[in-house]
Amino acid sequence: MKNSTFIIAEIGTAHGGNFEKAVELMDAAIEAGADAVKFQWVYADEILHPNTGFVELPGGKVRLYDRFKALEVKSEFFKKCSDYARSKNVKFICSPFGLKSLEELLKIEPDYVKIASPELNHFPLLKALAEFRCEQKKNGKKSVPVIISSGVSELKDIQNAIDILGTEQITLLHCITFYPAPEDEYNLRVIKTLSKKFGIGCGVSDHSLDPVLVPCLAVSQGAKMIEKHITLSKETDGLDDPVALTAEQFGFMCHTVHQSDAVLRHYGTEKGEMEIIRQMGETYGKERVEKILGSGKKELAPSEKQNYGRTNRSLHFINDMKAGEKIKNGDVAVLRTEKVLTPGISPKFLEEITGKTLKHEVKAGSGVNFEDFAE
Repeated sequence: MKNSTFIIAEIGTAHGGNFEKAVELMDAAIEAGADAVKFQWVYADEILHPNTGFVELPGGKVRLYDRFKALEVKSEFFKKCSDYARSKNVKFICSPFGLKSLEELLKIEPDYVKIASPELNHFPLLKALAEFRCEQKKNGKKSVPVIISSGVSELKDIQNAIDILGTEQITLLHCITFYPAPEDEYNLRVIKTLSKKFGIGCGVSDHSLDPVLVPCLAVSQGAKMIEKHITLSKETDGLDDPVALTAEQFGFMCHTVHQSDAVLRHYGTEKGEMEIIRQMGETYGKERVEKILGSGKKELAPSEKQNYGRTNRSLHFINDMKAGEKIKNGDVAVLRTEKVLTPGISPKFLEEITGKTLKHEVKAGSGVNFEDFAE
């Protein structure tokens, strides 16, 4: 029988810029049963300001900006990864984080473009992608499919992104932007809520540690796609390795997800949902399963509330600037706030503040606020 749920192995930056390791990760994902492998096209300057703060790693404290800088690779790297994935009959997916990475990614014609949760409000990025898809249609081509994650977001944030991208060839992934994400906060009934509201296929991007619980319950709620990180070892120094599944765990997840697919096929949608929930309840406890399924109302998970406005995008000054200076192109960027900086106003105001005059000096990296400008 045909498997239903599309499973993505999130390799991210776990390859460390080494193509041989990337191949090893792709092979592990393919052998485990993944339908697609996903990468992240990192340019540090597109993600955060150098002054954003530090991160604790096994080797000690390092600037988060420097950690991202070390993850930069040439576009040829991703072209080779894409070619390899397709030679093995799996899809190649990649997340861009700004206009440069998006442009370079589109040149290698990915099978899907993934918009990660923090970029859900990166309006310049979304608009550029929407324009590209529009041009494809004008030229008689099929629009490149897009996957968008909705961690650390409110319903209005998803609506704003959908308004730009449309609903054609779009898949929406429910997500919790916290590492590791608590299973009990996943509120998986929201998959049905989002699918009904936007009229698109939905799934889950899962950052929890259990290989079975969230993925299988997500299938019971109609998830069409499951994304989960994969690693060769949880002891390596990849940013996401601590929350990733080993190849063996990933294989077990694929097996149980497709078992849940089979339950739905056998019993039908409604009875199949009840049967999956019953089976999960016997293994994990009915009370816990019910808590994971949640209310179905879209709202920030408790663990990610503190990150709203910091992990997603806002406007930041690139350099120190003096009172009386006018904002030119390149003076302000759409960045994640992250560690120690103060969030700025929404990226939707980027064009509005260009040309405005500063009424006081501002520091490099600080968030842009309307109060910074003369009337």
